[in-house]
Amino acid sequence: MGLSFPLIILIMRFLVSLMMFYLILSVSSSGVQPMCHDDERFALLQFKESYFINQSASRDPTAYPKVSSWKPDQISDCCKWDGVECNKDTGHVIGLDLSSSCLKGFLNSNSSLFRLAHLQNLNLDDNDFNSSPLPTSFRQLSRLTVLSLAASIFSGQIPSEIFKLSKLVSLNLSYNPLLKLQESGLTVIAQNLSNLEVLSLKQVDISSNIPNILANLSSLTSLSLSECDLHDNENLKGCIPEFHRTSPLKLLGLGNTSFNGEIPSSLGNLTNLFFLDLQANSLHGSIPQSISRLENLETLHLNDNYLSGRVELDLFLRLIKLVELQLSRNNITLLTNLSTNSTFPKFRMLLLAHCDLGEFPEFLRNQDQLELLDLGGNKIHGQVPKWMGNVSIETLWGLGLRYNFLTGFDQLPVVLPYVNLKALKLDSNMLQGSLPIPPPSIAFYSGRVPRSLVDCTKLEAINLGNNQIHDIFPSWLGILPELRILILRSNELYGTLGSSDSNFDFSKLHIIDLSNNDLTGKLPFEHFQIWKAMQIVDAVSLKYMEEHQTLVTLAGVSINHIYSYSMTIINKGKKTVYQKIPDFFIAFDLSNNRFEGEIPDVVGNLKGLHLLNLSSNFLTGPIPYTLANLTGLEALDLSKNKLSGAIPLQLTELTFFSYFNVSHNRLKGLIPHGKQFDTFDNSSFNENPKLCGSPLSKKCENPEYSLPPSSSHNSEFSFEFGWKVVEIGYGCGFLFGAVSGQVVITKKYGWFMKTFAIGQSNRTRVNWRGRRN
Repeated sequence: MGLSFPLIILIMRFLVSLMMFYLILSVSSSGVQPMCHDDERFALLQFKESYFINQSASRDPTAYPKVSSWKPDQISDCCKWDGVECNKDTGHVIGLDLSSSCLKGFLNSNSSLFRLAHLQNLNLDDNDFNSSPLPTSFRQLSRLTVLSLAASIFSGQIPSEIFKLSKLVSLNLSYNPLLKLQESGLTVIAQNLSNLEVLSLKQVDISSNIPNILANLSSLTSLSLSECDLHDNENLKGCIPEFHRTSPLKLLGLGNTSFNGEIPSSLGNLTNLFFLDLQANSLHGSIPQSISRLENLETLHLNDNYLSGRVELDLFLRLIKLVELQLSRNNITLLTNLSTNSTFPKFRMLLLAHCDLGEFPEFLRNQDQLELLDLGGNKIHGQVPKWMGNVSIETLWGLGLRYNFLTGFDQLPVVLPYVNLKALKLDSNMLQGSLPIPPPSIAFYSGRVPRSLVDCTKLEAINLGNNQIHDIFPSWLGILPELRILILRSNELYGTLGSSDSNFDFSKLHIIDLSNNDLTGKLPFEHFQIWKAMQIVDAVSLKYMEEHQTLVTLAGVSINHIYSYSMTIINKGKKTVYQKIPDFFIAFDLSNNRFEGEIPDVVGNLKGLHLLNLSSNFLTGPIPYTLANLTGLEALDLSKNKLSGAIPLQLTELTFFSYFNVSHNRLKGLIPHGKQFDTFDNSSFNENPKLCGSPLSKKCENPEYSLPPSSSHNSEFSFEFGWKVVEIGYGCGFLFGAVSGQVVITKKYGWFMKTFAIGQSNRTRVNWRGRRN
């Protein structure tokens, strides 16, 4: 008997429902990601336990310990841990990003890291691996496509096993200056790692020529070989490789290497380039016209070479995406007579120092996005045109006009209109009369200063050296809460320094240079008592006095410029340039004035001092034994005064003493011996008729001179000083805040991947220094 029709319909509905149930069950079950494998979880936990967490191990200010989320309990799924990525189907760990994780310790060949056999992406950037050599065990991670170990303090030879990871698409070992690449290393990379798209070896010690075969990497989009121990490495030199027309290269960083020869016209074939850094090489010849074909170029650094000839600015104005152009310090003559039909790119950084310019380029009138403009060291005469007051009012933070022949401002504004200006350099010109008032945002200033600077509460450095300022000491500057550097050397300051005022206490002052003026009276012992920043002994660190500025290009790449304060000093009688000033550095120079009286004992309060120069005054009395409390003192110059008495025996305890000069005084007795005093020669003690003993040829015959007197009192001051800044601001006005930039290239936070600089960088160096004869 057959089934009825209604029953058939019912059965069909049941079967369809059953199928849908299994289908839904199948789909839902497949969407559940499996938990990580126990062996890999244990390997990660063991890796975590191998390291200390130390905030100073990472330089990124946003760094934090990602491994803090890794818990040892059995139910913890390592696929959900910070920095860990797992395959969604298998649960195997395929990615590990521990960049800027504050890790400190050694990476050994037996590390549990190398048990993560499925790992494809490994990033350990910006940690501190204690100068560990790179383990050969990297060969066990044969599936790696991305390996990034930048700025993580590795050392030694890069093992060949890394170059056998044939699946690598990106290799970044930058900012490890203790790493070395064997002579054939670049050739091996080009032969074995044919899939490479990114190769970054910035600041790695490369001991070979750049092989042309490197240009054969057909997938390469980013190549950075800047700052590879170039100055002492005779092997790393040669010409820029010839790249193929079909190359997909987008970033080429070869700055601060030993490349010579001419810039090949074939660079014009790299039409995908958005970043090109050839700065600080030995390139000569002309700038090829083919550069105008790089229509995607955003950043171009050709500064600090030996390029020559007449260069039409039109050549670069055709590059409508160009936002950063550096041509400074070559031998070119830049022609700015532009055609009326020129299309102007919107520059953000334009460095044209020492380009033989005779006037302010007219095209600047239309620039409203400039952040940094340097026209220093040219031949620009006359006044700053009025229209310059309308250039990039909202964005300009750095303006360099030093070393020209400027006489003033056309229709002087009461206040400079640049609301975000931080650095202004006007020194070494022919300026006359009043100057405009800088805005409150200013951080370092070089020129003649108006009283209204007291409103610039962010001001950190003032350089008024080598001008003709006829005034008393501007004690009112002491009210500036952030002022750390004050250079007033070689002016016409007169009168006494006066008594201290609690409102003008220079609370953060680290460096003061008042040398070569006409100051009189006694040394200001009241100031020595209240200058608190000079009384602190800071631990030596690698931090510098600098400013950070980030530029984001059209391609979304962050370029982080680090601009360091710099200064010129006299160290042991020789002019020395400090491209960077250590954060802990403290110096005091009152030389070549007309101070009189005794050196006050309270100078020993300035415990943080590293440099002290009181030479060429009319100081009398003994050398205070309290100077022995300056335990970090490197140099002390008391020469050309009228000091008397014996040299305190306590000074022999200054273990960092490297320069000492008390010549041309009236000292007497035996010259102390021991420690650093045994390294000083005759020049330190000459022209003291009553001094005797080594290193002078005069022997001590009078018994009373057999031993210099020592104080019966214990020293209650701990004094520290180092002498290298005898002439801060040497030359026609010293450019403070001269930038030694570093540029970083990265698509995320880019402080350490400097392309110019940072290179930052590729770190590129953005150098605002003037060229000195």
